[in-house]
Amino acid sequence: MTEDQTPARESLTQILGGHRGAIDASVPPVAFVAGWLATGRSIGWGAGVAIVVAVLLGGYRVARGGKARAVVVSLAAVVIAALIALHTGRAQDFFLLQLLSNAASALLFAASIAVRWPLLGVIVGLLVGQKTRWRRDPALLRAYSWASWVWVLQYLARVVVYGLLWWSGQVVALGIARSVLSWPLVAATIAVSGWVLYKALPADHPGLRVIREPGADNRPGT
Repeated sequence: MTEDQTPARESLTQILGGHRGAIDASVPPVAFVAGWLATGRSIGWGAGVAIVVAVLLGGYRVARGGKARAVVVSLAAVVIAALIALHTGRAQDFFLLQLLSNAASALLFAASIAVRWPLLGVIVGLLVGQKTRWRRDPALLRAYSWASWVWVLQYLARVVVYGLLWWSGQVVALGIARSVLSWPLVAATIAVSGWVLYKALPADHPGLRVIREPGADNRPGT
Protein backbone atom coordinates (compact mmCIF):
# COMPACT_ATOMS: atom_id res chain seq x y z
CA MET A 1 0.00 0.00 0.00
CA THR A 2 1.44 3.35 -1.04
CA GLU A 3 1.36 6.50 1.04
CA ASP A 4 -1.38 7.95 -1.18
CA GLN A 5 -3.50 4.84 -0.71
CA THR A 6 -3.17 4.77 3.07
CA PRO A 7 -6.50 5.87 4.58
CA ALA A 8 -6.63 8.78 6.99
CA ARG A 9 -6.97 7.92 10.63
CA GLU A 10 -10.60 7.60 11.64
CA SER A 11 -11.80 8.73 15.06
CA LEU A 12 -13.34 6.23 17.45
CA THR A 13 -16.47 8.40 17.62
CA GLN A 14 -16.92 8.03 13.85
CA ILE A 15 -16.68 4.24 14.10
CA LEU A 16 -18.84 3.72 17.17
CA GLY A 17 -21.41 6.20 15.98
CA GLY A 18 -23.65 8.47 18.03
CA HIS A 19 -24.92 8.15 21.56
CA ARG A 20 -28.61 7.68 20.75
CA GLY A 21 -28.82 4.36 22.59
CA ALA A 22 -27.37 5.87 25.74
CA ILE A 23 -29.82 8.77 25.57
CA ASP A 24 -32.76 6.41 25.07
CA ALA A 25 -31.66 4.26 27.99
CA SER A 26 -31.79 7.21 30.39
CA VAL A 27 -35.38 8.22 29.59
CA PRO A 28 -37.39 5.34 31.17
CA PRO A 29 -35.59 5.59 34.57
CA VAL A 30 -36.36 9.32 34.67
CA ALA A 31 -39.97 8.49 33.76
CA PHE A 32 -40.06 5.97 36.62
CA VAL A 33 -38.92 8.57 39.15
CA ALA A 34 -41.34 11.16 37.76
CA GLY A 35 -44.27 8.72 37.92
CA TRP A 36 -43.22 7.57 41.39
CA LEU A 37 -43.14 11.13 42.73
CA ALA A 38 -46.29 12.30 40.95
CA THR A 39 -48.41 9.48 42.41
CA GLY A 40 -47.35 9.69 46.04
CA ARG A 41 -44.38 7.33 45.69
CA SER A 42 -46.32 4.51 44.08
CA ILE A 43 -43.93 1.93 42.63
CA GLY A 44 -46.71 0.48 40.49
CA TRP A 45 -47.45 3.78 38.81
CA GLY A 46 -43.77 4.58 38.43
CA ALA A 47 -43.16 1.20 36.81
CA GLY A 48 -46.15 1.64 34.53
CA VAL A 49 -45.02 5.07 33.37
CA ALA A 50 -41.49 3.78 32.71
CA ILE A 51 -42.79 0.88 30.62
CA VAL A 52 -45.19 3.06 28.63
CA VAL A 53 -42.44 5.57 27.89
CA ALA A 54 -40.08 2.73 26.86
CA VAL A 55 -42.73 1.32 24.50
CA LEU A 56 -43.40 4.73 22.92
CA LEU A 57 -39.70 5.44 22.56
CA GLY A 58 -39.08 2.00 21.06
CA GLY A 59 -41.94 2.45 18.60
CA TYR A 60 -40.51 5.79 17.55
CA ARG A 61 -37.07 4.32 17.01
CA VAL A 62 -38.43 1.42 14.93
CA ALA A 63 -40.47 3.85 12.84
CA ARG A 64 -37.28 5.84 12.24
CA GLY A 65 -35.50 2.74 10.98
CA GLY A 66 -33.94 1.52 14.21
CA LYS A 67 -33.19 -2.14 14.82
CA ALA A 68 -36.15 -3.98 16.31
CA ARG A 69 -33.90 -6.36 18.25
CA ALA A 70 -32.15 -3.49 20.06
CA VAL A 71 -35.53 -1.96 20.91
CA VAL A 72 -36.82 -5.26 22.30
CA VAL A 73 -33.70 -5.69 24.45
CA SER A 74 -34.07 -2.14 25.84
CA LEU A 75 -37.76 -2.68 26.56
CA ALA A 76 -37.05 -6.02 28.25
CA ALA A 77 -34.50 -4.33 30.53
CA VAL A 78 -37.08 -1.76 31.62
CA VAL A 79 -39.71 -4.44 32.25
CA ILE A 80 -37.27 -6.53 34.31
CA ALA A 81 -36.21 -3.48 36.33
CA ALA A 82 -39.88 -2.67 37.00
CA LEU A 83 -40.64 -6.25 38.06
CA ILE A 84 -37.70 -6.24 40.47
CA ALA A 85 -38.93 -3.03 42.13
CA LEU A 86 -42.50 -4.35 42.30
CA HIS A 87 -41.31 -7.63 43.80
CA THR A 88 -39.13 -6.08 46.50
CA GLY A 89 -41.38 -3.10 47.18
CA ARG A 90 -38.38 -0.76 47.12
CA ALA A 91 -38.28 1.98 44.51
CA GLN A 92 -34.47 2.08 44.45
CA ASP A 93 -34.45 -1.51 43.24
CA PHE A 94 -35.64 -0.28 39.85
CA PHE A 95 -31.99 0.66 39.39
CA LEU A 96 -30.56 -2.61 40.73
CA LEU A 97 -30.35 -4.24 37.29
CA GLN A 98 -28.35 -1.29 36.01
CA LEU A 99 -26.01 -1.49 38.99
CA LEU A 100 -25.39 -5.20 38.44
CA SER A 101 -24.97 -4.89 34.68
CA ASN A 102 -22.32 -2.19 35.09
CA ALA A 103 -20.45 -4.33 37.63
CA ALA A 104 -20.56 -7.26 35.21
CA SER A 105 -19.38 -5.06 32.33
CA ALA A 106 -16.43 -3.77 34.36
CA LEU A 107 -15.38 -7.33 35.19
CA LEU A 108 -15.85 -8.49 31.60
CA PHE A 109 -13.77 -5.67 30.13
CA ALA A 110 -11.01 -6.18 32.72
CA ALA A 111 -10.97 -9.93 32.09
CA SER A 112 -10.82 -9.39 28.32
CA ILE A 113 -7.71 -7.25 28.74
CA ALA A 114 -6.11 -9.88 30.97
CA VAL A 115 -6.60 -12.63 28.37
CA ARG A 116 -5.43 -10.33 25.54
CA TRP A 117 -8.84 -10.09 23.89
CA PRO A 118 -9.71 -6.46 24.78
CA LEU A 119 -13.41 -5.98 24.21
CA LEU A 120 -13.01 -2.57 22.62
CA GLY A 121 -10.98 -4.25 19.89
CA VAL A 122 -13.61 -6.97 19.48
CA ILE A 123 -16.37 -4.36 19.10
CA VAL A 124 -14.47 -2.11 16.69
CA GLY A 125 -13.21 -5.11 14.73
CA LEU A 126 -16.77 -6.26 14.13
CA LEU A 127 -17.92 -2.77 13.15
CA VAL A 128 -15.15 -2.24 10.59
CA GLY A 129 -15.36 -5.76 9.19
CA GLN A 130 -12.06 -7.08 10.53
CA LYS A 131 -13.64 -9.61 12.86
CA THR A 132 -10.64 -10.77 14.93
CA ARG A 133 -7.87 -10.09 12.40
CA TRP A 134 -6.80 -6.96 14.31
CA ARG A 135 -5.13 -9.27 16.85
CA ARG A 136 -2.41 -10.03 14.28
CA ASP A 137 -1.23 -6.43 14.65
CA PRO A 138 0.75 -6.11 17.92
CA ALA A 139 0.33 -2.32 17.90
CA LEU A 140 -3.45 -2.54 17.60
CA LEU A 141 -3.64 -5.24 20.26
CA ARG A 142 -1.64 -3.12 22.69
CA ALA A 143 -3.59 0.06 21.88
CA TYR A 144 -6.98 -1.61 22.30
CA SER A 145 -5.83 -3.01 25.64
CA TRP A 146 -4.88 0.42 26.97
CA ALA A 147 -8.04 2.05 25.63
CA SER A 148 -10.25 -0.67 27.11
CA TRP A 149 -9.14 0.39 30.60
CA VAL A 150 -11.01 3.66 30.05
CA TRP A 151 -14.20 1.64 29.64
CA VAL A 152 -13.44 -0.32 32.80
CA LEU A 153 -13.14 2.97 34.71
CA GLN A 154 -16.43 4.17 33.20
CA TYR A 155 -18.30 1.13 34.49
CA LEU A 156 -16.59 1.30 37.88
CA ALA A 157 -17.59 4.96 38.25
CA ARG A 158 -21.21 4.01 37.68
CA VAL A 159 -20.98 1.10 40.11
CA VAL A 160 -19.64 3.37 42.87
CA VAL A 161 -22.22 6.13 42.32
CA TYR A 162 -25.20 3.85 41.75
CA GLY A 163 -24.14 1.58 44.59
CA LEU A 164 -23.91 4.35 47.17
CA LEU A 165 -27.21 5.92 46.11
CA TRP A 166 -28.98 2.54 45.96
CA TRP A 167 -27.67 1.55 49.38
CA SER A 168 -28.98 4.77 50.91
CA GLY A 169 -32.30 4.59 49.05
CA GLN A 170 -31.87 7.88 47.15
CA VAL A 171 -34.39 7.30 44.37
CA VAL A 172 -34.48 10.82 42.95
CA ALA A 173 -30.68 11.04 43.01
CA LEU A 174 -30.53 7.68 41.23
CA GLY A 175 -32.72 9.05 38.46
CA ILE A 176 -30.50 12.10 38.11
CA ALA A 177 -27.33 10.00 38.18
CA ARG A 178 -28.81 7.66 35.58
CA SER A 179 -29.12 10.61 33.19
CA VAL A 180 -25.80 12.26 34.00
CA LEU A 181 -23.89 8.99 33.78
CA SER A 182 -25.47 7.83 30.52
CA TRP A 183 -24.83 9.77 27.31
CA PRO A 184 -22.49 12.44 28.76
CA LEU A 185 -20.29 9.75 30.28
CA VAL A 186 -20.49 7.60 27.15
CA ALA A 187 -19.45 10.57 25.01
CA ALA A 188 -16.54 11.33 27.32
CA THR A 189 -15.50 7.67 27.42
CA ILE A 190 -15.48 7.36 23.64
CA ALA A 191 -13.47 10.57 23.32
CA VAL A 192 -10.91 9.67 25.99
CA SER A 193 -10.53 6.04 24.91
CA GLY A 194 -10.10 7.22 21.32
CA TRP A 195 -7.33 9.57 22.45
CA VAL A 196 -5.65 6.79 24.44
CA LEU A 197 -6.02 4.42 21.50
CA TYR A 198 -4.20 6.68 19.05
CA LYS A 199 -1.58 7.78 21.58
CA ALA A 200 -0.71 4.10 22.06
CA LEU A 201 -0.32 3.51 18.31
CA PRO A 202 2.98 4.32 16.55
CA ALA A 203 2.95 7.74 14.91
CA ASP A 204 3.13 6.19 11.43
CA HIS A 205 0.31 3.70 12.00
CA PRO A 206 -2.49 4.51 9.50
CA GLY A 207 -5.40 3.77 11.82
CA LEU A 208 -7.89 1.18 12.94
CA ARG A 209 -8.86 -0.15 9.52
CA VAL A 210 -5.34 -1.27 8.55
CA ILE A 211 -3.63 -4.33 9.98
CA ARG A 212 0.15 -4.35 10.26
CA GLU A 213 1.38 -7.88 10.76
CA PRO A 214 5.03 -8.39 11.76
CA GLY A 215 7.14 -8.90 8.67
CA ALA A 216 4.27 -8.18 6.28
CA ASP A 217 3.19 -5.21 4.21
CA ASN A 218 0.35 -3.02 5.44
CA ARG A 219 -3.00 -4.16 4.26
CA PRO A 220 -6.58 -3.10 4.85
CA GLY A 221 -8.36 -4.92 7.63
CA THR A 222 -11.62 -5.01 5.76
